[in-house]
Amino acid sequence: MKNHTTLTTFILLGLTEDPQLQILIFIFLLITYMLSVLGNLTIICLTLVDSHLKTAMYFFLQNFSFLEISFTSACIPRFLYSISTGDRTITYNACASQLFFTDLFGITEFFLLATMSYDRYVAICKPLHYMIIMNHRACRRLILGCWMTTLLIIFPPLSLGLDLEFCDSNVIDHFVCDANPLLKISCTDTWFLEQMVIVCSAMILFFTLACVLVSYIYIISTIFRFPSSQQRKKAFSTCSSHIIVVSITYGSCIFIYIKPSAKDEMAINKGVSMLTTSISPMLNPFIYTLRNKQVQQAFNVLIKRILFILKI
Repeated sequence: MKNHTTLTTFILLGLTEDPQLQILIFIFLLITYMLSVLGNLTIICLTLVDSHLKTAMYFFLQNFSFLEISFTSACIPRFLYSISTGDRTITYNACASQLFFTDLFGITEFFLLATMSYDRYVAICKPLHYMIIMNHRACRRLILGCWMTTLLIIFPPLSLGLDLEFCDSNVIDHFVCDANPLLKISCTDTWFLEQMVIVCSAMILFFTLACVLVSYIYIISTIFRFPSSQQRKKAFSTCSSHIIVVSITYGSCIFIYIKPSAKDEMAINKGVSMLTTSISPMLNPFIYTLRNKQVQQAFNVLIKRILFILKI
């Protein structure tokens, strides 16, 4: 984001100018952030220490929890600081870094969700070959593929974004440094970059969503062929948490990014961004634990161990 007028800072408008509403937002975001970090760290710890949670599904869940912590930490702490101090300025380098990391963690989540749906497909449709196909080496390669694909996708638009000029305004109508509000205030012709952002966003969303849908078409068709209702119920229960998370993640992000122009009004998008950056990372650990007996059992065992150690 080059600037001929030596621009060194941006101003993030945030969500509201109302002081009382800002206090409520601060308390709400602080609670959701703490719950998000605590919940996802708990899942990571459980998958590391419990021997029953060493399958591919929990390996992917462990990585997904890491991404959730990283994604929300790239956005929310800076906004909490802004609300608490009243300092809405953010340096040029900090803004560029925030944009890079939010895109990196956020997009990697989409590829990981697609990978997790493939894992469920193998587990239900090819159960006898599950341990062979989804061995630890294959899982690590799939995770590495998610990260590398994301880097290859975001590198071209971010490189072009470094050449943007900001000569009229440095006020960003958002609570984070995001692509659309930055394009909105740039005095450079952003048409090509806007189209690139839209195309990249559409490719990521629809490609990964297609992988999810194809996997679940095969999964559902296989489940309906199960002879007993108990088997069908058990199979559906292993997929239900993933389906809920996919619905929340894809629904909100399609709403934000697949639209005609970055010059559109950002007010509604800021509210949806709040869902993806704070509420969704908080809900995901509860979604996975409340519907998963193995995670619940592992959590109970961990609590008992902690209480036993404290008694000693």
